[in-house]
Amino acid sequence: MRNPRRLIVLFVLVYVVMLFGGAALKPGYSALSQYISELGATGSAHARLISIGGFIPVGVLAALLLWAMAARVPVSGVSRAGYWLLLCEPLAWVGSALAPCDLGCPQVGSLSQALHNLLGVFTFLGTTLGLLLLATTPQMKRTTRLLWIALAIAWLLLFVLMGAPPLHDWRGLLQRLAEWLVYGTLSITAWRLASPASSLTPE
Repeated sequence: MRNPRRLIVLFVLVYVVMLFGGAALKPGYSALSQYISELGATGSAHARLISIGGFIPVGVLAALLLWAMAARVPVSGVSRAGYWLLLCEPLAWVGSALAPCDLGCPQVGSLSQALHNLLGVFTFLGTTLGLLLLATTPQMKRTTRLLWIALAIAWLLLFVLMGAPPLHDWRGLLQRLAEWLVYGTLSITAWRLASPASSLTPE
């Protein structure tokens, strides 16, 4: 793609519309205490619309963006493997549409809920590993390397915290913070790399 920045803007717009538009369609939905996947929970209002019109487009656009940026990212070897592990996120979005959670997104529920939970653990761990492997990028500045490691730790920590019973009333906020932190960093990085004059490698 000649101008990946258009794809970045489109991804951000679709993600924001899905997040806030989906919440607006759900009577009584709380962004503070409810997971994002509960927007598409089985039996809830407009679940199919949000899943097909929101979750799947977000996942497809994220995958397309990773594909479009692959040739521009200064990674090789293990760090390139880390880059492709970021496909766990598009997989999570599409998977959430195909295997929606039950109402309330409980730890134990239907087969769809069990698959949803398994997918959630797999994608969060896969993304954590991907971010850590990105920190091994050759010739990366030490400060940048530490930032990627800190990002991976923050992502994993927020995932653990959102599942802690004492923080049940804040799990939606914790999930959003995790996504905004990682997605924001990746989008900014992609935006910089989309310019021929920019590079994240040391001078």
